[in-house]
Amino acid sequence: MGNIASLHNAFAKVGADVCIAATPAELEPATHIVLPGVGAFPKGMHQLRSLGFEDAVRRLVSQGRLLLGVCLGMQLLATEGEEHELTAGLNLIPGRVVRFNAPGLRVPHIGWNDTVSRRAGSLLGDAGAQACFYYVHSYYFAATDVANVALTCDYGGEFASGVERGNVMGVQFHPEKSHAAGLNLLKRFVERTA
Repeated sequence: MGNIASLHNAFAKVGADVCIAATPAELEPATHIVLPGVGAFPKGMHQLRSLGFEDAVRRLVSQGRLLLGVCLGMQLLATEGEEHELTAGLNLIPGRVVRFNAPGLRVPHIGWNDTVSRRAGSLLGDAGAQACFYYVHSYYFAATDVANVALTCDYGGEFASGVERGNVMGVQFHPEKSHAAGLNLLKRFVERTA
């Protein structure tokens, strides 16, 4: 679903031992799991379910494996998404994926934008740390609990551009397309332990 090759290359560049899992069984040895994605929420969830990844991801996360969702992958962590039709998500971080309502601004939100860490120990570093990342999205993650919002960005108003709850985290932007800042974020994820 989309950005697999570019994410693979970015993770390899920061020294990760990368395997692209074609089956749920291939996830078993992974210490860190990345849920990539480009596209629509209903199609993404359909793919996870039809290929058997939904149950595998839930089980491995419950065992303490680290999970990073990227772009659509972050959105799929939510309870539900309203893109095209209301669709149940993985419900790993409570919230709903909703469409931007940004009067006077173009939707989708495409391009570079400043991103700010809202809490200590986020993927960007301590609260107040800032970096610029590349975004392409029309929907965003509206977290039920603000305590799960790790990163924010402003596009017609502040929105959650990174969420984190225990060993599950997600970023709305594309770190694999965000040069040094993106590689640094991926390196921090790879170096994180459960």
